[in-house]
Amino acid sequence: MNAEFLAVIEFWEREKGIRKEVLIAAVEEALLSAAKKAVGPARELRCVIDPKSGDIKAFAKLVVSDKVISKHDQISQFDARKLKPDAQMGEELEVEVTPADFGRIASQNAKQALMQHIRRAEKELIYTEFKDRTGDIVSGTVRRFERSDVTVDLGKFEALLPNRERVPTEEYQIGERIRCYVRAVENGPHGPEIILSRADPNFVIKLFQLEVSEINDGTIEVKGIAREPGFRTKLAVYSRDDKVDPVGACVGLRGQRVKNIVRELNNEKVDIIKWDPNIKNYITNALNPAKLKAFVVDEANRRVKVIVSEDQLSLAIGKRGQNARLSSKLTGWHVDIEAEPVVTMGFEQKVAQAVEAVASIPGISREQADILVHHGLKSLEDLLQAEVNDLLEIPELAEQAESLIEAVKAEAARRIHNVGETSVA
Repeated sequence: MNAEFLAVIEFWEREKGIRKEVLIAAVEEALLSAAKKAVGPARELRCVIDPKSGDIKAFAKLVVSDKVISKHDQISQFDARKLKPDAQMGEELEVEVTPADFGRIASQNAKQALMQHIRRAEKELIYTEFKDRTGDIVSGTVRRFERSDVTVDLGKFEALLPNRERVPTEEYQIGERIRCYVRAVENGPHGPEIILSRADPNFVIKLFQLEVSEINDGTIEVKGIAREPGFRTKLAVYSRDDKVDPVGACVGLRGQRVKNIVRELNNEKVDIIKWDPNIKNYITNALNPAKLKAFVVDEANRRVKVIVSEDQLSLAIGKRGQNARLSSKLTGWHVDIEAEPVVTMGFEQKVAQAVEAVASIPGISREQADILVHHGLKSLEDLLQAEVNDLLEIPELAEQAESLIEAVKAEAARRIHNVGETSVA
């Protein structure tokens, strides 16, 4: 038992960094409680563990008396002189009072006390070591699950990855190695706890700091981030050096830098956007690749209405509104995206437009154009296909039929000539 006990003490000293003397003191305190039960209410009882042999002994201070009334407080002069030849009446002697079966009882109490003290010491070490590491990335092994919370082994300590800080698309296996962001060191009901996160937007920022040296040295600044963990992240970056392209630096050669981050995020989509002080340019970058047509900016309420063509609407809004939602979070402005209204031309408008087109042909008056359009000849192409006989059938135009045909042919020739000149030029 003694060799085993010492081995346990040395193991915890090595693994947890708690000094051997501190552990032995904690065990001695527990042994004292066990000794009081085994020995009885002995006077000034104390327990000692030999740090070399691991032997456990109990001692009490007894008074040398002529007549022993209480064996827990007194010792006869005869017995006292066996221990100390010159023992005098009334003198206090420290006498070993270790019971015969004390080892078994003591070992049980020692084990319980040791584990309690180790847990308490661990909690104190957690706070001391991790209070300044909030915001760091740590690597650990998935140890166990408690409902949907994950306990992660960081080596000397265990940390908690709560369900609220997990990425909904990720599943973990016991023994799997994962990297997490140290979100906080909180005082829970059982002492300080290291709270980890993989869903925090700062996790992505920290990954970029580790991967992109220009962010780490301050050349490139992260101006904003919006994230829906497991699905998509938008990161706005700005370069303090005009010679450094912030987006290109974050993407890396052949996209290697951003690929490493996307791999760590289990293929979460990452959009890197150039920050711009002009809100119109900033939102244009945030909604890229959608093509925007117009903006209506409400400075007072920090709202922007973006107008896009009908075919760009779904691209700008994104799947389940994700692109628009993340753009709003990223810029800090409420972004409303609307499709450009499609103007539907009525019948009367179409007729008027056709009359204008035909009347623009030299040699055809507006009145003649109106008659031609109402007889189905709505354009120069229609008139080119008509013959003189077709126009003779229109009573109002019968006398001008030939002149009208000539005017149409002349206009067609002029337009062909202009196209030819443009092609040569």
